[in-house]
Amino acid sequence: MKSLASALSLAAACVLLPAAIFAQVKPIDVYVSVVDGKGDPATGLTAADFRVREDGVIREVQKAGEATDRLTIALLVDDSQASSPALQMIREALDGFIAALDGKAEIAIVTFGDRPTIAVDYTTDRKKLLDGAHRIFPRPGGGAYLMDAIVDVSHGLQKREAKRPVIAVLAIDDEVEFSNRQYTQVLDELDKSRAAFHVVTLGTPGSSQVDEMRNRNLVIAMGTERTGGRRDNVLPLTGAAPRMKQLASELIGQYLVTYGRPETLIPPEKIEVTVSKPGLTARARTRNPQAGAR
Repeated sequence: MKSLASALSLAAACVLLPAAIFAQVKPIDVYVSVVDGKGDPATGLTAADFRVREDGVIREVQKAGEATDRLTIALLVDDSQASSPALQMIREALDGFIAALDGKAEIAIVTFGDRPTIAVDYTTDRKKLLDGAHRIFPRPGGGAYLMDAIVDVSHGLQKREAKRPVIAVLAIDDEVEFSNRQYTQVLDELDKSRAAFHVVTLGTPGSSQVDEMRNRNLVIAMGTERTGGRRDNVLPLTGAAPRMKQLASELIGQYLVTYGRPETLIPPEKIEVTVSKPGLTARARTRNPQAGAR
């Protein structure tokens, strides 16, 4: 009888053991941008204002506050021939973006006309960045290689193991893209970098359906959505500077939200972060890179 009771107790323990393991909760950090109807950052939010779901399942938000980790930003700038009419506006936009982030980010400037080229390597030196921005000129006959540039800086960010990586693009919305990469390949490298992907394009959107532009447009649309980035098209060239300054303000005003994720064998694929206050929009990564390509 004693032997039977011992056996039953052991069996019960074996049944309960996996449940105990899976009940363990791991804290997960996610960077969240919250903006109002004008696109300006919202301030003063607390953990009670955020809602997090993974694959549709509600997670407990443990804490939320100002994101203080230094940003690592790969700033991709169009210097193809198509940028000629916008040169002055592009420089003004870069000046404002760099000035706003002074001391809060290490920034690299990479141009992608003709081929991806490092204009300024990662630095916090404001003068070096401004000088590098002012040396940018349109490349006569040069076409845009944005897709190649995204892959190159994604590889670089992976090696740097940046804590808070960002890829920000300032480009002409032209109908010419010379990279011949498939969008799935570019998105895969972007996921591996764990960077938030933001794109500001200038001018009238093109309507070309050639493969190069189709792949580029898919990367911009899907990449910004799945990484918690913003996608802005600015019709007047003079709008470049205020929009890039607004992007800088959004990055500076981000929140770090920590929530609990139960330990499981299969990581969640989709993440949804929202805020309860009306009139505000939250942007955060919507796809978990650890889930693998799907």
